Amino acid sequence: MWSDNQKRMEKWRAQSPETPGFHAVIVPGKNECRAARVYRLNLRKGESFRLESGELEMHPVLISGSASLGCCEELELKTMKKFDSFYIPANTAVNITADEDCVFYIGAAPYDGIGAACFRAFDPDLPIGDIHQIHGEGMGRREVMFTLDPATPASRLICGLTWSANGAWTSWPPHQHEKDLEEVYCYFDMPAPKFGFHVSYLTSGGTMDCVAHPVQSGTMVEAPCGYHPTVSSPGTVNAYLWILASFSPEQRRYDLAKLDPQYEGTK
Repeated sequence: MWSDNQKRMEKWRAQSPETPGFHAVIVPGKNECRAARVYRLNLRKGESFRLESGELEMHPVLISGSASLGCCEELELKTMKKFDSFYIPANTAVNITADEDCVFYIGAAPYDGIGAACFRAFDPDLPIGDIHQIHGEGMGRREVMFTLDPATPASRLICGLTWSANGAWTSWPPHQHEKDLEEVYCYFDMPAPKFGFHVSYLTSGGTMDCVAHPVQSGTMVEAPCGYHPTVSSPGTVNAYLWILASFSPEQRRYDLAKLDPQYEGTK
């Protein structure tokens, strides 16, 4: 028999649609997160879509394929390849044309007047530093590449890509940042039979009351509160875009995670 906490956390997992078009996957009212939003855009080769941010800031990341951008002066004539990304503030529109079949994961959050349109090309050879980082040790060691780092002006969002080691953990030791930020993990490049587990639990040491969400390509799991480590199956690299959305511009920081004291120091 599942506890009330487990029934609550079970709803945090969503499998994003693969059908063509623009899809709201994690949004307030439908999901528990209040600040964080995630959308998925699937375009066939030759198709175009006009992305309008409305009252939100948006951060699209190209997960597969290639595309071209237009209509926003700062992004005009930009060509995107896998893992390239851009940021737009509120009341901005961008035309996206698929040069190949493509998939975008799009993080969004309320806009508070901070942030201007910008583009970031993915560079896997970028030296370790502010953007390209290695986190954790031992079985929790992972590679991180910021797509929207804290030093780039924005109102609420901080985003990046993470890759685990083969069959290993990420976000270990488990952490939470529920007073300041919400997070969504958006998994990619994990086609069946590859899989992993995204673990959610609410209180320190509360793993006996956890939910282990199975994850593959297209799975998105929200973390409105509580701890959220992940683990991949042997032969699998857990790969995901993480989207942090703060409750205010002042809380838009990357150093607010609190480790579970029950597991702090383990590796």
